[in-house]
Amino acid sequence: MDSVPSRSVPVVTRTLILINVVMFFFELALPQETLEQVFYLFGIVPARFAHPNWAARVGFPVNDYWPLLTHQFLHGGWLHIIGNMWTLWIFGDNVEDRMGSLRFAIFYLTCGFVAAMTHLMTQSESTVPTVGASGAIAGVLGAYLLLFPTARLVVMFPVLFLPFFFELPAVLYLGAWFLIQLFSGALALAGPAQVGGIAFWAHIGGFTAGLLLCPLFVRRRRPRRMQPDEYGLEWS
Repeated sequence: MDSVPSRSVPVVTRTLILINVVMFFFELALPQETLEQVFYLFGIVPARFAHPNWAARVGFPVNDYWPLLTHQFLHGGWLHIIGNMWTLWIFGDNVEDRMGSLRFAIFYLTCGFVAAMTHLMTQSESTVPTVGASGAIAGVLGAYLLLFPTARLVVMFPVLFLPFFFELPAVLYLGAWFLIQLFSGALALAGPAQVGGIAFWAHIGGFTAGLLLCPLFVRRRRPRRMQPDEYGLEWS
């Protein structure tokens, strides 16, 4: 958790979490074969966009770009959904508080789109579907770093199977997280394109988009109007 209290109800953050959880339970109700088809049709398969002729031959819909949006609401397992939604719950409310609900919703989906495009460009030959909200959430992390660099984060680290809790400044925690993604992404580029796993470059793209786009979405704070008894102090 973090040390920054939210001044308003995070409507969009809660709604996004609810949608993702509902979709995950919908996935659990599907047969395994059907679920794989859902992942291929609504997840990001880079080769589907890089090689449209191949995609048409194997049965992908032609000119279908919905996966750039829908992949953000699918998850591959309990740890995947819990980790993503917990992160969104911790960081999303404060970013939404500074942007406003509508701007935050647009910001979130835009970061998810940029993350997907980054994954497509760096893994263009992959035929493995990628799903999850982590690219969009990485954008939220980038915005949080820009808006609340000195916030204190309570971090849990296991020591000999015992939970050890300590505080870290947001700039240190998120900076280290980004460097890990960058290092892992560089290693992923050197590996085979067909393997699955974590889409590190989607995280990098989403985080970078969050840093760059955040100033465009943050609401400007109006200066506080001075009270009559303050004008004398102003002149002095």
